[in-house]
Amino acid sequence: MAETAKANNLKPYDYFVYLLEEIPKHMDDTDRSFLNDLLPWSPNLPDGIRKN
Repeated sequence: MAETAKANNLKPYDYFVYLLEEIPKHMDDTDRSFLNDLLPWSPNLPDGIRKN
């Protein structure tokens, strides 16, 4: 996962923190489509986890 994050110009630590904050918000969801927004190549990721 860390290498995939790096390959997509993300800061791995910040990306992992983001995942660990976001995934619990969806634990009761039956629709897993939110996972597409968490993929390292998603344009919907916050700018703060991207390398400058």
